[in-house]
Amino acid sequence: MLMNLQIRDFAIIEKIEIEFEPGMTVLTGETGAGKSILVDALGLVLGERGSAQLVRSGAKRAEFSAEFDVSALELVRAWLDEQALDLDGDCLLRRVINADGRSRAFINGNAVPLSQLKSLGELLLDIHGQHFHQSLGRRPIQRDLLDHFGGLLEQRAATATSYSQWLAVAARLKSLLSADADRASRLDLLTFQLQELESLGLDAGEPEDLNNERQKLQNSGRLADGIAIALDTLIDSESSNANDLIADATRSIESISEYDSSLEPIVELLHTASIQVSEATETLRRYGEAIDMDPRRRDWVEERLDAIQSIARKHRVPVDEIPVLQTRLRDELDELTNAEQRGKELEIQAAALRDEFLYKANALSASRVKAAKSFSAAVTDAMSGLGMPGGRFEVALSRLAEGSARSWGIDEIDFMISANPGQEILPLAKIASGGELSRMSLSIQVIASNGSAIPTMIFDEVDSGIGGGVAEMVGRRLQELGNYRQILCVTHLPQVASLADHHLRISKVTDGKSTRTGLRVLGKDERIEELARMLGGVQITRKTLAHAAEMLAGARQKRA
Repeated sequence: MLMNLQIRDFAIIEKIEIEFEPGMTVLTGETGAGKSILVDALGLVLGERGSAQLVRSGAKRAEFSAEFDVSALELVRAWLDEQALDLDGDCLLRRVINADGRSRAFINGNAVPLSQLKSLGELLLDIHGQHFHQSLGRRPIQRDLLDHFGGLLEQRAATATSYSQWLAVAARLKSLLSADADRASRLDLLTFQLQELESLGLDAGEPEDLNNERQKLQNSGRLADGIAIALDTLIDSESSNANDLIADATRSIESISEYDSSLEPIVELLHTASIQVSEATETLRRYGEAIDMDPRRRDWVEERLDAIQSIARKHRVPVDEIPVLQTRLRDELDELTNAEQRGKELEIQAAALRDEFLYKANALSASRVKAAKSFSAAVTDAMSGLGMPGGRFEVALSRLAEGSARSWGIDEIDFMISANPGQEILPLAKIASGGELSRMSLSIQVIASNGSAIPTMIFDEVDSGIGGGVAEMVGRRLQELGNYRQILCVTHLPQVASLADHHLRISKVTDGKSTRTGLRVLGKDERIEELARMLGGVQITRKTLAHAAEMLAGARQKRA
């Protein structure tokens, strides 16, 4: 569960630290105080995209950190262990967004890509936004909710993998068949190109060796002159050479070393120097004798390099990639030569993959039918508890034609609703009432969450558009969820707030020059005052306070 959230220099928040408890926690406050900003901050620390505009005016960076207790979450601990990010049952997420727009993410102190932070965040916390009902009419959202409820996401992923494999082989087959018309001309071209490359007979590393040889041939005169000068200096000069000078020095030190034994190592060094001069001399003589000044060899090397460069330019590849090109052309020639046989193999493979995909898609469809029945019954029951007695919810599945099948299967899914007894059941997208949509949205989210292993759920004003007794029913629903999950709820409804286990108030403070958001954990008396404010607005009377106290006491009795 979420244990702690720290925010610094984000929007109108200068610095806030919040400790969270199990059960249901509500966040209340005046409009614009920053309640939804806290939800946005949690989204950012869990990997949502952010920008420089989110940094508080005048600050260098916005910082967010959230601490989770994952000791009882096997899936999360396995993920952290697999990524080598585990830390003794705790999980600390941190996000920094600089004023220049750059962003950094950390898991347990380790810098990670934003995508990795988002992957972990999806296992820890689920945010249900206040505008969710606006997207509820979209079929992809409806499909995701049904599969989420039925625990079918892995089965759908396996179906999508089969679909991708089938499409890939089908595309290769189509490409092979479309190339059949000009196969003869392509075969002629490939044959000619390979004969040209094979006649070139280029060996690996040959261009580099040829370039080195060309450089030696072009500078053979300079090389010979340099070798002659070096040999003359080392040994050939009659007047003075290194070999004679070292010999003279050796004899001189030997003659005096009998007076001081510490000179004996120097004699050894001079002997070694004489040997090295002799070895260098022999090596230079052999090198000089091997210098090739044959102009015919130089011309052949130039012609060979020109031929190699010409082939490289013709095929628009670097010289060192000519052998790779030759292998690729040979493979293509082999495939085209055996196109008929290869085509038959691809046809068989594509048919097998198609059958595999359809088998998995049909199995997924059967699982969806079962899940749809349970989901429909559960949401219909939830509708009754949210002020829509006699209403009916139904997940309608229709089978797509094989040619219209997609990676997600062969089902078209529609959420159907009849809000009142005797009313025609219609697609949810055609429901006009905002209040009915809000209640349907909440019903569906609460029921769909039963198929999730995510331990913390945030509801950001999902109770908008409702009130009265229905609001109390919504609060009871959220309270029930809080019995086995951690629930955070941003609300303006006192009926919902009174049913919470914990109550946080968000307030906006200004000194005329700057505005900041503050937070306070409310005790019993403070909760009564806050509920009275939510009930009565600016003017709070004794009757309003009494009503608030009665509401809070009644909520406690119901909870007990």
